[in-house]
Amino acid sequence: MHLKNVEIFCEVASNRSFSKAAKAIHISQSSASQAVQSLEERLGVQLINRSTRPLELTPAGQVFLSGCRDILDRFRQVEESLKTIQDDVTGRIRISAIYSVGLLSMERFIKNFHQQYPGIDIQLSYSLPDDVYDHVLQDQVDFGILSFPREGGEISCVPWQKQEIVLVVPADHPLAERTEIAPAEINGEPFIALASQLKIRRTINRWLKEEGVQVDITHTFDDIENVKRAVEAGAGISLLPHPTVVREEVLGTLKAIRLMGVHWVRPLGIVHRRHKQFSIAAQRFVEKLQTEFVDDVSMVNDHYRARQRQEAVKSNS
Repeated sequence: MHLKNVEIFCEVASNRSFSKAAKAIHISQSSASQAVQSLEERLGVQLINRSTRPLELTPAGQVFLSGCRDILDRFRQVEESLKTIQDDVTGRIRISAIYSVGLLSMERFIKNFHQQYPGIDIQLSYSLPDDVYDHVLQDQVDFGILSFPREGGEISCVPWQKQEIVLVVPADHPLAERTEIAPAEINGEPFIALASQLKIRRTINRWLKEEGVQVDITHTFDDIENVKRAVEAGAGISLLPHPTVVREEVLGTLKAIRLMGVHWVRPLGIVHRRHKQFSIAAQRFVEKLQTEFVDDVSMVNDHYRARQRQEAVKSNS
């Protein structure tokens, strides 16, 4: 049984299409079809139901796919372990992340990672949370990065960060000079909310209800970037993870205000298929992500301390 045929089968199973799989791995559609047919003849079972669109795995195909993924994971790990003997870590890392994980900070992190490991190719795509889970389950990526990660079934989670939730207001808002505020003080304020299907929106709703706060939701968006643009335009205020507004704070278009008396945070986690064996390249990336991506949090804290010092100088003058 050729390992290449096993790889082709896994790609067809993930894409549920011979043509899409062939395009993804740069072979002809007929070659992809022949590879799967060769496996079926070797095993004496039908792996794929070709009469459906999109393609579906047969029960035998589902069992075979699970075993194939484990085999390929193990082979890649052994292959890259051999490379480390020469201290030359290479390979490909496929990552799916939510948009608000931080485009600028992630790009900066990847740039620094590449300087240390130039032989590692990183393929990062941004998606909605449900799509991130699908990419992980379909083995289209090595791991995903998202907020409020859920663990269970075929998904395992590695905790990563806890991002403080802050009140975000336009730079010219009456509250913009404040460094702290009680949640009750935003009662009745025009509010820019995230879409109701997002976990962060449901969590914020619960937090506000617990504090007896009702806001006037004027606009709803399904991503943080559009929420920030609406706040900048003066359409209302919002509650967002602090690292997501650092850039706007530096530019002076938004102000982030800490919330008093509560500890609201957005957890971020690294999710992967249960029992998946990371390649050496992926292991290095996750290790660095957990230990060196904290620079943005430090920058946030430094920014707050600077603002507090400025506030103290103003009050004493």
